[in-house]
Amino acid sequence: MNKKSVVIIGSGLGGLSAALRLSSKGHKVTILEKHHQAGGRLNQLKMEGFTFDVGPSFMSMTYELDELFQSCGIKNPVKMDELDPIYTVYFEGNPKPYRIFKDLKKLEKEFEGVEPNLAAKAEKYINKGGEFFHDTEKPVIKSNFDSVLGYILGLTRVPMKHLPYLFKTMWTEVEKNFESEQVRVIFSLVAFFLGSTPFQTPSVYSLLSYTEMKHNGYWKVHGGMYKLVEELLKLLSERGVEIIYNTEVTAIEESNGAVKSVIDQNGKKWNADIFISNSDAASFRGKILGREKFSEQKLDKMHWTLAPFTIYLGVKGKIENLEHHNYFLGSNFRGYADMIFTSSISPQKPYYYVNASSKSYAECAPEGCENLFILCPVPDLRFKNNWDDREELAQNIIDDLSARVGYDISGNIMVKKIMDPIDWEKAFNLYKGSGLGLAHDMDQVGGFRPKNKDEKFGNLYYVGASTTPGTGLPMVVISSKLVMERLEKDHGIL
Repeated sequence: MNKKSVVIIGSGLGGLSAALRLSSKGHKVTILEKHHQAGGRLNQLKMEGFTFDVGPSFMSMTYELDELFQSCGIKNPVKMDELDPIYTVYFEGNPKPYRIFKDLKKLEKEFEGVEPNLAAKAEKYINKGGEFFHDTEKPVIKSNFDSVLGYILGLTRVPMKHLPYLFKTMWTEVEKNFESEQVRVIFSLVAFFLGSTPFQTPSVYSLLSYTEMKHNGYWKVHGGMYKLVEELLKLLSERGVEIIYNTEVTAIEESNGAVKSVIDQNGKKWNADIFISNSDAASFRGKILGREKFSEQKLDKMHWTLAPFTIYLGVKGKIENLEHHNYFLGSNFRGYADMIFTSSISPQKPYYYVNASSKSYAECAPEGCENLFILCPVPDLRFKNNWDDREELAQNIIDDLSARVGYDISGNIMVKKIMDPIDWEKAFNLYKGSGLGLAHDMDQVGGFRPKNKDEKFGNLYYVGASTTPGTGLPMVVISSKLVMERLEKDHGIL
């Protein structure tokens, strides 16, 4: 076997997955991480006995994790439970929360008197999403592309019946399939998982409704999502992978059409045969490589996902009217979605998500307490670059949540931390604070997305959410497999 030395820039799930695949084949791997601990957005925060997931709080397509570990000769060590209900949705002005079940008969009962024949309608809508998913999985999601032309030719393997759905929005489809506003909103929430809105997201992404409600569902990790990172770190340590923390790559050194070394903030050079960037694939090309095509001016014209505004609260007492995964929505969905991307002011009646992992895992909070992770999607730093009002927005959300669940959260806060888009940008090198990187518009997916193989340097590759196939935990695991296929083809390293 042709053994190589590899430097991976960043220790998000994509970088860690690539490191596991490479080190399991005997290659020498070093990871350079800007943050003080591994995981990227899949990180963890601990405060006075409370433990919080910093970013992702559930996972779909868990069989991609199985594939990762099996490809390395390992049984999946991560303990997971399927979410049931998947999540709970609270609408402003409606005292009844709706629990969202995969069992469509149970779901229909939740919406009795609101949406007639929901089970049959949902089955039809979800099955259509299933067709999108299975017809695009291999030719689009699990393939490398050397050119836009190659990608377009690959699309010819996708049945032509799907073509019209590339030009319709998700909202158009839910509007056609369901009668009630509540059900339409709930079936379009998956657009927010892509960091977008259903009024901008192509209807082919209804395939996400299939993955959440029929295919594999959503899964929680025992003890919190960071257990996944911890298990990967154990395996990497056993395989001799070294992770260097508090180390940010700021430049490269090139020689004869290849990267010779990357240079950190202290001027230290890190040499290797192969380099893999788990940093944002677009902004790395602009900021570090100085590519004109990815200059700040051009990056700003691309469509980026919403930025995260997050609040982490340790609360005394048990909150009865709250489940593990919860969405709190207002009464003006369309109006809210229209302004949320580009507003320069904080939303007055924000829509937000609340994760209380203490509902499932007692070890995440002291006895008799709850750990609340609150996520509110907000405009990125191109549109709102001043967050002096962060405390005001946080209190607005806390007060709204308190009123809706009937519990004085403010009066029982034991620990509190806020992260605004500026904090997210600084901590994880997110371009303008965009939470999930480049959006999934049709001109920013597949062969149109920043490639996982560098255009100039033959030994530089990319892994993670802003390259192919896209954002989301299972997608970045797949991206690590696609990079391995590149390395095998280019360097024969397997």
